[in-house]
Amino acid sequence: MTTVNVFAPAKINLTLHVTGQRDDGYHLLDSLVTFASAGDRLEIVTGNALSLTVEGPEAAGVPTDMNNLALRAAAMFQQDGAALRLEKYLPPASGIGGGSADAAAAWRGMVCLDEARKGALASAPLDILEQHLDELASLGADVPMCLACKPMRARGIGDRLDVVPLPTLYAVLVNPRLPVSTPSVFTALTSKTNPPMPDEIPAFADAAALIDWLGEMRNDLEPPAVAVQPAIADVLGVLAAQDGCGLARMSGSGATCFGLFETEAKAKEATGALYHAHPEWWVVGCVLGDQFNAALPKVS
Repeated sequence: MTTVNVFAPAKINLTLHVTGQRDDGYHLLDSLVTFASAGDRLEIVTGNALSLTVEGPEAAGVPTDMNNLALRAAAMFQQDGAALRLEKYLPPASGIGGGSADAAAAWRGMVCLDEARKGALASAPLDILEQHLDELASLGADVPMCLACKPMRARGIGDRLDVVPLPTLYAVLVNPRLPVSTPSVFTALTSKTNPPMPDEIPAFADAAALIDWLGEMRNDLEPPAVAVQPAIADVLGVLAAQDGCGLARMSGSGATCFGLFETEAKAKEATGALYHAHPEWWVVGCVLGDQFNAALPKVS
C-alpha cells in the first residue's frame, strides 16, 4: 500500500485589478498572487475505488462527492483507485482558493501514485502537465496557478500566468466567518474596466519595498464586497490598527483579509492579539511566498 501526503497552500491575491469583461461574461483580471504556509492537507492511499472523506476544523459543509474539486481532479488521473482523506483548515468559499488548492494537491498526489511518474509534478514530463492543463482549468481558473504554488502574475481570465520573484512576507489572515457570494460581489462592482498593474513588476529589495508598492495597487472587488458584507470593513480596520501592519487588504472576492508585516515577530504578536480579541473570527498567522517545495507530495 502506498500513501501520499500533499500540502495545499492557500492562495492570496495581493492585488486584484478588474480590467474588463468578455462577451461570454468572464471578467478579465490582473492579479499578483502568492501562497501561504497555511493550508489544507490531503492524504491519498491506494485502493480499489475512488473515495473522499473530509475531516478537520473547517470540514463542516464540505462535499464528499463529485461536487468536491479535489475528488474531480483525482478522477481525471485515476489509474487503479484511491482513497482520499482531506483535512480542511481553510474556510470554504473564502477568497483564498481553498477548493482550487485542494484540486491541485489531489492532482499532484495522483501523479505521485502513478508508478511510471513517481516523483510528482516536480519531475513529471511537461507533456503530462500539458495533457491535463485544459481539463484542470475547467475546474476553475485558480487551479492551474495552484499547481505551481509560486508567486505569479495572473492575467486574462487567470490563464496567462507568469512567475514573479517576490520577497517573503509575514501575514495574518482573518475571515469573519460571514458569507460573501462571489456573483453578488461582481454584480455590485460599478466599474469593470479599470487600469491594470504596471507592465513590469519591479524587483523588490525587501518586504518593506514590496508592501509600499502594493499600497499603490488595488483589489477592485474590495469596495463591492464591503457593500455586500460590511463586516469586511471591520476586519480591515482592526488589521490596519495592529502594530507593524504595513497594509491591510481583502483577498479575492472575500471575505478573507490579510495584514502584511515586515517582521515575523510583529505578525505573531498581531495573530495572538486578534485570536484572543475576536474568537468568533478565523485567524491564522503565516508566511507568504514560494511554497513549491512544501507542496511536493511525500510518499511512504
